[in-house]
Amino acid sequence: MRTRKLGTGGLEVSALGLGCMGMSEFYGSGDDDESIKVIHRAIDIGVTFLDTADMYGVGRNEELVGRAVRDRRDKVVLATKFGNVRGGDGSFLGVNGKPEYVRSACEASLKRLGLDTIDLYYQHRVDPNTPIEDTVGEMAKLVEEGKVRHLGLSEASAKTIRRAAAVHPIAALQTEYSLWTRHVEAEILPACRELGIGFVAYSPIGRGFLSGTIKDPSTLEQGDYRRNAPRLKGENLDKNVAFLERVETIARSRGVTPAQLSLAWLLARGEDIVPIPGTKRIKYLEENAAAADIVLTAGELAAIDEAAPVGVAAGLRYPEQAMRAIDE
Repeated sequence: MRTRKLGTGGLEVSALGLGCMGMSEFYGSGDDDESIKVIHRAIDIGVTFLDTADMYGVGRNEELVGRAVRDRRDKVVLATKFGNVRGGDGSFLGVNGKPEYVRSACEASLKRLGLDTIDLYYQHRVDPNTPIEDTVGEMAKLVEEGKVRHLGLSEASAKTIRRAAAVHPIAALQTEYSLWTRHVEAEILPACRELGIGFVAYSPIGRGFLSGTIKDPSTLEQGDYRRNAPRLKGENLDKNVAFLERVETIARSRGVTPAQLSLAWLLARGEDIVPIPGTKRIKYLEENAAAADIVLTAGELAAIDEAAPVGVAAGLRYPEQAMRAIDE
């Protein structure tokens, strides 16, 4: 597995990371023992950039990842996030970027992870009620104290990114980016490149949709939040399946899976882009990792752009309430 650099501060990660969220919540039931095997296999094959957050499973995902890496800490780059506040019952309580919350959230994450230092610490969502300068200022103190090595933002606008970078170097922006979510190409990705900030693409396989395996969301487990995703409902689903079938045709002609094609396309968008596909199964982990070795031709890239142009997806990325938490 090749590596890529995020930002200008020396943070080097595997070209593909592993999103761990679904191991604990949102994508149906999980199996901690199997998930730890997936994480260990990821490390063995060079996928050493692991992504979690304090809100995933209301802290359980951090605990899981922490257990998985405790005896191989020196082999991984571990990223986690704060800012989305949840109650003990799982209820969503809003976004908090206040300095005192930044510090308490970091201390809690370090305890759950069982670590002394977080390699990359993101603000998960921008708090509209707290100046970004105040939030990043406190995050910078965590760097000074050695509790955090590098700082990141998630789902932040170009304007917010610039304000944050004026306070402290930002190593990475984590935002959704895939063949069916290309809004970042207009302003956000150019701003990151202007400022020397790496781009971590979450949901690079469109929450599994671009793999071609969930054309009927009713087949998903009860409790899987994708059953209610706007893009997987009614006419939106029909339109999105139509463009997916065009992508599948290109994948077949190349002899790869649609998921691999989607990841190879993202990797070809620039050396500063690191996709972090998530999975709970070793089979899909290995399939995704193999995408790092796929080099697409100019003709194939043009065909993919034609099949899935900017704005091709029908429907919002998230339900309306969740979209209101995104800084655009």
